[in-house]
Amino acid sequence: MSEAWPSDPPEWLGDVSAGVEAWTRRSAPAGSARPGRAAGEEAEPVDEVARGPEADPESVARKILLDQLTGQARSRQELADKLAKKLVPDEIAATLLDRFEEVGLIDDAAFARLWIDSRQGSKGLARRALAQELRRKGIADDVAREALDEVDPADEEAAARSLVRRKLRTMSRLDETTKVRRLLGMLARKGYSSSLAMSVIRSEIADVPESDA
Repeated sequence: MSEAWPSDPPEWLGDVSAGVEAWTRRSAPAGSARPGRAAGEEAEPVDEVARGPEADPESVARKILLDQLTGQARSRQELADKLAKKLVPDEIAATLLDRFEEVGLIDDAAFARLWIDSRQGSKGLARRALAQELRRKGIADDVAREALDEVDPADEEAAARSLVRRKLRTMSRLDETTKVRRLLGMLARKGYSSSLAMSVIRSEIADVPESDA
């Protein structure tokens, strides 16, 4: 004869799987992981306290800005676009961008000057092309104009001559008309006016020795 239970029988009585589950809950050490759940069993609720607080949006945005500015100047618009892409709230983005401007970490005027020096030196761009690039970077027209006014016309002409001389070395087999047309196209893409371009091209072609023509 089976022994009577001293109180109400446990809920798993007559159900082996429930009994095993009840036993393992009682016998498992505190804090240990539960055995694998049976199919359809609900997952344990997530302990939100154990997960810790979510990252502060302002701290995240500040790190994004500092990372973007590491080793490279950027315009305010470029940084604003980056924050928007990362879904930083507009209010937080505007506050941080203003703060970074106040301490000099964002300076569109300085950025424009650096951009002009770099692009004129590496690509030989004229003021018109530089103005277009600065506009794409989000630099205000008045800020760009002030920086572009510092470009020495003599430096711009020297850059155009350097471009034409390098190109002429690869055009020895072409007739003069073709040379002029291609050189004009190249300088136009670099932002040079047609008058300056034609003057430089005619001068440089005339200076090419007959043996190289």
